[in-house]
Amino acid sequence: MRALSPPSIRPPFAAYSHGVEVPPGLRWVATSGQLGLASDDTLPEGAYAQAVQCLANCAAILAEAGMSAADVVRINAFVTDRAHMAGYMRARDEWLSGVARLPASTLVIVSGFTRPEFLVEVEVTAASR
Repeated sequence: MRALSPPSIRPPFAAYSHGVEVPPGLRWVATSGQLGLASDDTLPEGAYAQAVQCLANCAAILAEAGMSAADVVRINAFVTDRAHMAGYMRARDEWLSGVARLPASTLVIVSGFTRPEFLVEVEVTAASR
């Protein structure tokens, strides 16, 4: 896979690529949006802690397919307030630390999720041999 960051547009604001080229013949995995719920149904407080759990849930799904954060092509994330952006971005950057080719990434502010205590939701798309 190859990161796409044309010099004719502004460099990314954070730890992501403008685009990712995926060659033919790779397997794809798409996760559903993951909330910050742990397997025991506990929900940590705060956007950062919830984002860490969202990404851990994504990592578990990827691992079941033999993939990791290094295989992620795209991250779509949703937060319920601008105030939660920094916590999410910190968790994302930590999750991607050490990944050589950064995925494309979108962060959207939404009005809410199914329960008001949910602050963050994350979904990923990955590709691998």
